Amino acid sequence: MEIVALVLLFVAIVFIVQSVKVVPQQNAWVVERLGKYHATLTPGLNILVPFVDRLAYKHSLKEIPLDVPSQVCITKDNTQLTVDGILYFQVTDAMRASYGSSNYIVAITQLAQTTLRSVIGRMELDRTFEERDVINSSVVQALDEAALNWGVKVLRYEIKDLTPPAEILRSMQAQITAEREKRALIAASEGRRQEQINIATGEREAAIARSEGEKQAEINKAQGEAAAILAVAEASADAIRQIASAIQQPGGGDAVQLKVAEKAVEAFSQLAQKNNTMIVPANMSEVSGLIGTAMSLIKNEKLVQPGR
Repeated sequence: MEIVALVLLFVAIVFIVQSVKVVPQQNAWVVERLGKYHATLTPGLNILVPFVDRLAYKHSLKEIPLDVPSQVCITKDNTQLTVDGILYFQVTDAMRASYGSSNYIVAITQLAQTTLRSVIGRMELDRTFEERDVINSSVVQALDEAALNWGVKVLRYEIKDLTPPAEILRSMQAQITAEREKRALIAASEGRRQEQINIATGEREAAIARSEGEKQAEINKAQGEAAAILAVAEASADAIRQIASAIQQPGGGDAVQLKVAEKAVEAFSQLAQKNNTMIVPANMSEVSGLIGTAMSLIKNEKLVQPGR
């Protein structure tokens, strides 16, 4: 009886193990019943029929990175180019992934390599470096169309490295160096050109400023001279008006004649003192007349003063 009990216990444990399955999150398990596809188990607790159902395939529904082996591609201009990339895909249909291809990973890898060779073969070498996004999108589009039958969704493809031959690398480096030297020379010439422009502009502005200063100085000087001339003219006019007013007073004319006579006598006396040569007027009667007139005016002035 104990042996029978142990056998029944063992059968019960095997039955439970075979019938109860717990599927982890982001996983899908394919169940076959009597060798034929039966169902896809979702995450959680699932019950199977022991010895009738069996787990045929287990798939992860997470995004899976797949390293695509590097390969040599020939560009449109017959240049060898070593390309290395990585592919990201996700299983979307567990049943198709199980029965659509014997090995969908190998199928995706091979298709990615052939598609990449085809895309790069239509491009020249320089374009392959400039249009990586175009290459990536072309590979993804071609893989996505083919992978539908495999229950796989190709999310993206990224080129990790593009390596041309060593000779091409040296030529590209020389070209880059020449281009940089060219840009440096252009930048230096532009700098010298801008420097000359700035110097010329500064000199022009300085010349304009100097000319404006000289112009303003001449204007100020002219205005000052005009003001001085105007002041002298106004002073002379005032003096002349005062003299004219004094002449119009009684005895003004006699005073003028007396002043003139005094000046004449003073001038002749100065000539006699400052020069060894005596200058004698041609008409001495004019001098005597001036002296006589002055003496008569002085006498008249003395006669007028007591009676005032």
